[in-house]
Amino acid sequence: MIARFSLSRILLGLPFAAWTSLAVAATAPETPPPHIVFILADDLTFSDTGPYGSPNVNTPNLDQLASEGLRFDRCFQATAMCSPTRHNLYTGLYPMRSGAYPQATWVYPEVKSIAHYLPPLGYRVALNGKQHIHPKSAFPFDYLDEDTEPDLAVVESYLREDLATPAMVFLCYREPHTPWDRGQPDQYDPESFELPPNFVDTPRTRELLTHYYAEITWLDEQVGQTMAMLDRLGIADNTLLIFASEQGSAFPFAKWTQYDAGLRSAFIARWPAVIPPGTTTDAMVEYVDVTPTFIELAGGEPREDLDGRSFAAVIRGETNHHKDHVFGLQTTRGITSGPEHYGVRSVRSERYKYIINLTPEATFSNNVTMTERKWFSFWKTWIEAGETDPVAHTKAQRYLHRPAEELYDVMADPFEQHNLADDPQLAATKADLRARLKAWMADQGDAGQAAEMAANYRNLKTPEGKAAYPYDDLSQRRRDKAD
Repeated sequence: MIARFSLSRILLGLPFAAWTSLAVAATAPETPPPHIVFILADDLTFSDTGPYGSPNVNTPNLDQLASEGLRFDRCFQATAMCSPTRHNLYTGLYPMRSGAYPQATWVYPEVKSIAHYLPPLGYRVALNGKQHIHPKSAFPFDYLDEDTEPDLAVVESYLREDLATPAMVFLCYREPHTPWDRGQPDQYDPESFELPPNFVDTPRTRELLTHYYAEITWLDEQVGQTMAMLDRLGIADNTLLIFASEQGSAFPFAKWTQYDAGLRSAFIARWPAVIPPGTTTDAMVEYVDVTPTFIELAGGEPREDLDGRSFAAVIRGETNHHKDHVFGLQTTRGITSGPEHYGVRSVRSERYKYIINLTPEATFSNNVTMTERKWFSFWKTWIEAGETDPVAHTKAQRYLHRPAEELYDVMADPFEQHNLADDPQLAATKADLRARLKAWMADQGDAGQAAEMAANYRNLKTPEGKAAYPYDDLSQRRRDKAD
């Protein structure tokens, strides 16, 4: 284990770093420590929900949750991939520092998680549903199933057996990740959809959207059932119930990218004892901040060994500000049908997003562009449309080929279609963001392209399909189902 860890560090060109295990000291919170229930979607673009303005998707329970709680309008994650996102969320560390930056990955041996930090504060900590985290020693949850769909009956039983002890439970769904086979697609009329301006409008795209939207509505029903469960248990008032959408969908310009459709997350928090209903916040928060937030809400002290910072004050309504900049990275080594390398880094302020593509000469690829699986068959129709429609051609090529630098006014251009990197009036803005991004990379020990080329040493399987880490049999069985 130590030899493997040292080898990966050498390949990354990074100094050996160890995070100290600081004791979490209990303090007396102003209100009793809440139960915390965290619902995590899978591959859901934040804007494909009612609370975030979707004109197409029916999400009545999320609408209700937002009307009863606090909607975060600027929540972000560090990378638009399932496995690194979950490690990021549970550890409070950015992916490069934790070691979990490619897909299907694991953290360094010394890294700990929320499942370590909350039990000393009196919490039971459980996970029900999709796992996609490694090794299990870094995530000692009470696992309520064997990496299957969340079972609310099991969760209710777990909570009921000791209601007096606060519990933190993650409900991790696989929806609306492909295959889109849940829900009722016939409830949607594909001809009525308003498509994002960066989509190519084809009949196949609209047809597949009915399946994707149906699965979102199915997931929304699970949110309603969770709220009903908390009512039955009589703990709704002092339960912090959170819904987060994870990264964006597999449709282009979302998952596997650094655009807002990939990195921006729905994040809705309801806590009737503390949060006024129907409120919103513009505070910029990140998934890396979630673990320190939960530590503080549980009565613990801030941890100096984490990258994230608690936004408990935002939840309590004491401030509407948290951060001025959020950061992201994307590593395509390890994704199915990905290119040999296609590393991307980004920084975003409230108004501007700056992106560095480390190898702009490379062609971006993934499951969507390289396979003809049913759920990705819309891509072929995009390419075909581009043979006669120059606008369609431009949209598809923008997904495959990107310049070395991108700069967007995300307020005026939320779909990031107009690259302002060469605008002389924004030269100072670009220089400032570039400097901030470079400083963050240096602080994270991110060696750029060298880190990209070493990413396969952080992946559960080598390009030849052999295990690169002695993970458990259950994880090995699930690996083939993870994109």
